[in-house]
Amino acid sequence: MLTLGELERTVMDLLWASDGALSAYDLQDALADRKLASTTILTVLSRLEKKGFVARERESRPHRYTAAGSREDHMADLMHEVLGTASDRTAVLERFVGSVSADEAATLRKLLGA
Repeated sequence: MLTLGELERTVMDLLWASDGALSAYDLQDALADRKLASTTILTVLSRLEKKGFVARERESRPHRYTAAGSREDHMADLMHEVLGTASDRTAVLERFVGSVSADEAATLRKLLGA
């Protein structure tokens, strides 16, 4: 399952928002209010790397990390995963489409027509 824990999601939000690669120390500074040890951040980054969420620049010291894909890629993967586990995909899609705004429905129509 492609879900992220709360701290993993927070780290990914920082990486997705960043214009460049970040080190564990950069992330630790950004999360200073949580008072996390650098080893905790490194553990989270290691787990995210194993899950395929982050890429590590191996040449740099300290290692720097970037998001392996966009936030939108992750959200689309989650949607595909949910649909893949649904016993009635049509019902799930009907409920989803029935809950979107008029603007979102127009965007869906446009995308499906392309």
